[in-house]
Amino acid sequence: MSSRSPPPSPAAREWPCFRCTLNNPICSDKCEACEAPRPLELDADSPVVVAAAAAALTPLPQLRRKRERSPAVADAECPVEVDVDSPVGAVAAPASTPLRRLRRKGDRAQAVVEAERPVEVDADSSTVVVDASASPPRRCGRKRERAPAVAEAERPVEVDADSSTVVVDASASPPRRCGRKRERAASPDVVELRNSAGRAGGGGENGEGKAAAAKKASLGIHLDKKTFKIMTYNVWFREDMELSRRMDALGDLIKHHSPDFICFQEITPYIYLLMQKSEWWQQYKCLLSQEMSILKPYYCMQLSKVPVEPSECIPFSNSIMGRELCIASVSTGDMTKLVLATTHLESPCPAPPKWDQMYSKERVVQAKKSLEILGRCRNAILCGDMNWDDKRDGPFPLQDGWIDAWVELKPGEDGWTYDTKANSMLSGNRKLQKRMDRFLCKLEDFKIDNIEMIGKEAIPGISYFKEKKVRKECRKIQLPVFPSDHFGLVLTITKQGGGSF
Repeated sequence: MSSRSPPPSPAAREWPCFRCTLNNPICSDKCEACEAPRPLELDADSPVVVAAAAAALTPLPQLRRKRERSPAVADAECPVEVDVDSPVGAVAAPASTPLRRLRRKGDRAQAVVEAERPVEVDADSSTVVVDASASPPRRCGRKRERAPAVAEAERPVEVDADSSTVVVDASASPPRRCGRKRERAASPDVVELRNSAGRAGGGGENGEGKAAAAKKASLGIHLDKKTFKIMTYNVWFREDMELSRRMDALGDLIKHHSPDFICFQEITPYIYLLMQKSEWWQQYKCLLSQEMSILKPYYCMQLSKVPVEPSECIPFSNSIMGRELCIASVSTGDMTKLVLATTHLESPCPAPPKWDQMYSKERVVQAKKSLEILGRCRNAILCGDMNWDDKRDGPFPLQDGWIDAWVELKPGEDGWTYDTKANSMLSGNRKLQKRMDRFLCKLEDFKIDNIEMIGKEAIPGISYFKEKKVRKECRKIQLPVFPSDHFGLVLTITKQGGGSF
């Protein structure tokens, strides 16, 4: 044809040609310019993406074949980029502008071309029906900077991946693709779902979902256990003394003894983070949240393999060091409850000028208060760093029904958990040998079987230097490194008969 027919009036309804973009009268069955057939209306169940095209009131602008195009048309035609791997097709359909067909270089199959023909929909509807089982829209092959408004409109929205048809409000944000994790190149339009812990994954076979399932299974198998192991260990808050290697050695001890419940003292926020990255950590439930772990310079912490209720921490009113009693209630099966508590009683701090800051009275009051609180329970264990000095503080104030596990199981043995002679890492310090760490038990449904001191071996391959005054002369001496300045304790108990709360 040598000339085009005059444009229809604004009130007349028209349809755009998918080949040359000419607006044709609604009564025409083919394009008056290129004779391309008029596109057919498709059913929503057809595997074709159906887009809203509000062409009833505003004529569609004619697209130019050359690169020079109207800025207004170019802005209106900015496509929404979607991931080609997504099972959900997300199409932005503003109510006043048509959707632009995305093109790629090279010839394409006729079936694909036919599938991309625009389909007329009701202009008054603000809802676009997208068949999630169909092929997703193709990416636009041209790179361009998108307007902020377009980027804002493209914020993803979660949709149900199980549905074959997704209904999307055209006035709202387009749907976000299913949050499954895939190996693919990074894209500014792809958002990775993360949980509150900051780990990627959505509870599938990999990632945290698998670890959580393993931990749940680990907790469940202990309901029929009769024997339980409990560890107490002051890990030493010195972060400048081969901390990473010391925490690795501590992890080896945990894996070797496999305690069901662990009570730590002198945990710092940094030590907490190091432990979180350890392999053994995944087998336990930590009773101290990461949010709480950064609130103090150091503290006590409890971990459990067995089902346990949230712990309670009761601060000592007379402590100037922020010391407290941490209590957890453990379920051991058969309706038997075991209350496990740990503490770090007030530390002696001799220093100039009087060298008398020993805080003995404070320790005695804290010990009595702890036993008073736990004494109401049928089965209770108190463990931790008591900083106890039998010569200065006197006998530990055990009440009726309470026993000292070390004295009961190993009578006559010193049991020094702080020993500058046995722990040669401390041999540069003044001589000090004390049974600071203890297990104190009040048990009606359990019996104590064994108690063992751990962490008594130096870590192979590492050492440190310390200055020591020898005969009024300062010398540097090389010393080994142990997991901590304290030795740890592991107590084994066995359940007897039927228990109760």
